[in-house]
Amino acid sequence: MQLSFDLPLPPALGREDFLVSQSNAIAFAALENPAAWPAGKLALIGEAGSGKTHLAHVWAQDNEAVITDARRLNTADIEALANAPLVVEHIEDIAGNPYLERAMFHLHNLTLANRQPLLITGRAEPAHWAIALPDLKSRMQGTPAIRIDAPDDALLMQVMVKLFFDRGIEVKAPVVDYLVKRMDRSLNAARTLVQALDQEALARGKPIGLRLAGEVLDNITPQSA
Repeated sequence: MQLSFDLPLPPALGREDFLVSQSNAIAFAALENPAAWPAGKLALIGEAGSGKTHLAHVWAQDNEAVITDARRLNTADIEALANAPLVVEHIEDIAGNPYLERAMFHLHNLTLANRQPLLITGRAEPAHWAIALPDLKSRMQGTPAIRIDAPDDALLMQVMVKLFFDRGIEVKAPVVDYLVKRMDRSLNAARTLVQALDQEALARGKPIGLRLAGEVLDNITPQSA
């Protein structure tokens, strides 16, 4: 009997792993030249599973930037963070928290005063964030935004092929096409689906064909994050 183990691979967030398609090409190009950002800052916007976290990590890698979580700014060294190119995630989630909002306000101002590029990420445009502190709200609303769209079929197909390859699995093109046309439209859903297919194929001792693909799709709960 062949044993199977649930050992999910960590998401690959390097530049070489970021696949460019029509859904993300404009955002990718915008992040290539931070010197052209108005006022030295940019908001990268995208729904969960769109790939914005991956793209933000690519930018951070290319620019030797620090990535920080706005929800933890109450314990952060603001002056140290502001001395390098910076990515701040989850700002919309600190809305209504006066301590975190004030910390973000000071971090924003100090980063730009130090002439360091500032990239912020969110699920919706900054104009829709329920920030309570007026000074921070105006600065967030004044941040130019670029949207990364949900992955299209071409991108999902490339991602699925790469995910299978990374696991050492050979899957025929018609199976990948079948999965892409029926799966949830997110990159996290692709990772979840490939992992589930790998585990089920190992458990059954069978290759991943159309029948197995259909059964796993019927049983899996689509996930986006």
